Amino acid sequence: MSWQAYVDTSLVGTGHIDKAAIYSAKGDSVWATSAGFNVSPAEMQEVVTGLSGKPEKLYSDGLHIAGERYVLTKAEDRSLYARKGREGVVIVKTTQAILIAHYADGMIAGNAATTVEQLADYLISTGY
Repeated sequence: MSWQAYVDTSLVGTGHIDKAAIYSAKGDSVWATSAGFNVSPAEMQEVVTGLSGKPEKLYSDGLHIAGERYVLTKAEDRSLYARKGREGVVIVKTTQAILIAHYADGMIAGNAATTVEQLADYLISTGY
């Protein structure tokens, strides 16, 4: 399956995510993305820093994704969760990739998180 197919089918296609992107684990190259969902290099640097065990600045300044500011609600070893009103983002790092998924107002945050975490588990099991 292509990286774009993971975005289109395994993430957005579930109905729990409305846009998503997959980047390299270093955050320096985009592997696949939903149309119009553009995460800037500076935003990716925030993500990489947050995922490398230093989320403090994200808690105080917010997490910026695709030009929007989100309030970081949870940071774990491999995951970041953030909200803006009734929408939010779920970000999960695998061995070689970073999955970024956005859920819209009306979508359930828990379902979005489960969808992204399950794809991450699968990618890790295949070496990615």
